[in-house]
Amino acid sequence: MLNWSGAFAAAALIVVPLWMLLGNPAVLGGHPALPVLLIIAAVAGLLWAFILVKRSTLLERWSLNKQQNLREHGQKRVSVSRWHLVRGLAGRIVVLGVVAALVWLNPFPYQPSGTAGQTTAPAGTTAETRTATITEDATSITLVPEGKATTGLVFYPGARVDARAYQDILRPLADAGHLVVILKTPLGIPLLNTGQAREAMDRHPEIGSWAVGGHSLGGVSASSFAKSNSDVSGLLLFASYPAENMADAHGLSVLSISGSNDGLSTPDKIAASKALLPPNTTYATVVGGVHAFFGDYGEQPGDGEPGISREQAQQQIVAESLSFMDQLQANR
Repeated sequence: MLNWSGAFAAAALIVVPLWMLLGNPAVLGGHPALPVLLIIAAVAGLLWAFILVKRSTLLERWSLNKQQNLREHGQKRVSVSRWHLVRGLAGRIVVLGVVAALVWLNPFPYQPSGTAGQTTAPAGTTAETRTATITEDATSITLVPEGKATTGLVFYPGARVDARAYQDILRPLADAGHLVVILKTPLGIPLLNTGQAREAMDRHPEIGSWAVGGHSLGGVSASSFAKSNSDVSGLLLFASYPAENMADAHGLSVLSISGSNDGLSTPDKIAASKALLPPNTTYATVVGGVHAFFGDYGEQPGDGEPGISREQAQQQIVAESLSFMDQLQANR
């Protein structure tokens, strides 16, 4: 039992990380923390498998000799103790729990909608006339507008969502002259580094007015950062709300965009969170919109049924976001 359960756990520890690394482009294209964790897990699985094979061979030889000696002396067969069995099985269950956690961390990959290039562009702008350029490094995607930008947005993705899933819906802001930095968060969990926006802001001292934003759990991180950093002028929430009271942040401009059919950040949750935001917060509702329409990563488990197309929803999201950033620029 110990040998077979150990072999199964070791195989899972090898196969699952390799499946994630080779089968999901969002893993290698995201923050390096997840690939490193997966490689460590796979190496640990290989070492464990090697130890199991070697130990099994040695134990088999020892057991044969031991049983032969016992038979010669008329004694009972030796067996594994109950404590050894329980301890071994418990360890294997823990390993399988780790494997399950790795599977849960597998991110939703970027799935371009195909029409986002035309449908989310500002009025009078087409895919051919866009001027923003995209640069990418290990921890961020930066959308750089043509000319000198004076306002910027640092954006936290939703939990386990590929950062590239937001580049189409946020690119119109960069095409309109605003710098946009989309963060790649550690393990795809924004709460693991809520201060990550500071790194992006420090790289661009030319920006005079900053907003932070985020989708879902990313919005929670953005809210926390805005609350603790007085040099942030705006907060942009996509289907999200803060986890702490920000009602006294009177100098902060806030825009909350949500979907009426969202099954995760439901309208009731958005309404209940209003007491946590400043009184001057602006609220916009995409009628028929769902949680997954705030990015391009396909459907999301637990989400509601849309009553509008992704294209129509994202047109509204872009229009509201662009108006918010333009107003932030005008207030400088």
